[in-house]
Amino acid sequence: MKTIVKSTTPNRLLSWVALILLGHSLLFAADRGTLIREAIIYLSPDASSNKLGQVDRGRELILLDKTPNWLHVEALMGSPFARDPAFVLDDDEEGKTISGWVVDTGIVWASTPNGDRILFGAAVDSEDEASRRHGRRGAAQDALRLYRRVYDIFPTGPLAAESLYRAADIKWQIDKADVESRPSAHEKESYMRAGIDEESMRQLMKKFPDTKWAQLAAFHLIDNKLCGDWQGSSKCPDKEAEIYEKYVKEHPQSPAAPEALFNAASRRAALIEIYKTEDQGKKSEQSKSAAISLAQQLITQYPQSDWSTRGQTLLFFLQQGVPTYGNAIQ
Repeated sequence: MKTIVKSTTPNRLLSWVALILLGHSLLFAADRGTLIREAIIYLSPDASSNKLGQVDRGRELILLDKTPNWLHVEALMGSPFARDPAFVLDDDEEGKTISGWVVDTGIVWASTPNGDRILFGAAVDSEDEASRRHGRRGAAQDALRLYRRVYDIFPTGPLAAESLYRAADIKWQIDKADVESRPSAHEKESYMRAGIDEESMRQLMKKFPDTKWAQLAAFHLIDNKLCGDWQGSSKCPDKEAEIYEKYVKEHPQSPAAPEALFNAASRRAALIEIYKTEDQGKKSEQSKSAAISLAQQLITQYPQSDWSTRGQTLLFFLQQGVPTYGNAIQ
């Protein structure tokens, strides 16, 4: 009988191909980085060559090749039509990319020792710059991108959750300022005005649930439920007080819980006078009792918070019968 020997060469070949592909995949996965400085991208590794553009802090870079002192990269510039051109959430939002050469300095890669801390520090610097009266133009967007890159490049690092929150918080502040500048911001009902984009906050809550950062994100979302202008009606402060009280019950350990409790107490205090204008004396007295109870809870439950001292002041006014809403002067 003739013996048939099966060749193992094809299997070995496939194994080698798989290893090569895996190696390339790991190589490119490791070669994602970002700038912590502004950089000029050149046509060739020569400062006298044509300039293709300027890459801002926090823009994503993909390493293509390298030569002494120079890196050949693809820079993701973002799209002006994206929901947030500061960073990319979906493939169809990637927008413009530029391939060229940059000087090999001021770039943090996934392999950079303490890379997440370096990026975080650069983001804090940009955020501080943005808070200054004559700070660097675009510093807030730089901070947003840099914080986002900490999460993107070091998603399992100890700073990932906080960085994603800080990026979302900056975006929220920018969007909130825009929403509040519109005429619709003064509409009584929340559904009558443009809402603040919640996607970044909800992404954080999904990625890092049961963290203080998720609790802070949930507090931000309350902004979209508030009235633009109470217009002297009891409906708005009553609804808002309930929202804040519910937040405290659901997130008692949140860093924002003291503020939420103060907001609830101050709205109950405002209702004392509002119900009087609506000839609802019984509800006015009930609101006073509720406001005092909430202020006392704030003082007792969060004694170390600045909101606790504000609660003490509010409690003093309530006990003295001093109006906290309207134009009443005693």
